[in-house]
Amino acid sequence: MLDTLIQSKTRLKLLLRFFLNPDSSAYLRGLADEFDESTNSVRVELNRFEESGLIEGHKEGNKKMYRVNRKFPMFDELQKIAFKHFGIDQIIEQIVENLGDVHAVYLTGDLARGLETNIVDVTMIGDDIDTQYLAMLVEKAEKLIARRIRTLVYEPNDKIEIEEPKLLIFGEGV
Repeated sequence: MLDTLIQSKTRLKLLLRFFLNPDSSAYLRGLADEFDESTNSVRVELNRFEESGLIEGHKEGNKKMYRVNRKFPMFDELQKIAFKHFGIDQIIEQIVENLGDVHAVYLTGDLARGLETNIVDVTMIGDDIDTQYLAMLVEKAEKLIARRIRTLVYEPNDKIEIEEPKLLIFGEGV
C-alpha cells in the first residue's frame, strides 16, 4: 500500500529501514548494498531526508553515518505507519494481548533491520505462555498481515539470547 503513495522504491526502503529500528545507524554504501540499489539513488534520498531533518548524519572515521532523528515532529506517526505496513500492530493486537503474562516481545531478523521480508521473526519472553494457543493466534495473524510469523518463546528464567538486531515492540526489555 505504501508503495502506491511513495513512488520511489529507494525512499520507501529507507523510511522503513530507519523507522522500524530507530536505534540503528547506517552508511551510504552499506545501505546501497543492503537494498541492492545504486549509491547515487540512495545518496539523493539520504540528502533529502537530512535536509528535511528526518535523519541526522555524523562522521565516524571516514564514513558518514545516518540515523533517524527521534525529535522529528512526525517521528511517532511515521513509525506507526512503518509498523502498520509490516502488520506489527496486528501482531501485537492478535498475539500479545491475548496470551496472558507476556513480559517482552522483540522483532528480529530482516524485519528488525528494516528490510522487506515475507517472514516476521518474533521473540517473546513471558510466564507460562501456551504455545498451542500461540500457534493458533499466529495462524490468524498471518492471514491478517499476509506474512509468515516465526516465533521463539522464552521463560523469564531461561538463558535468553536474542539475535541482533532486535527491536522491542512490546513490554520491558531484557
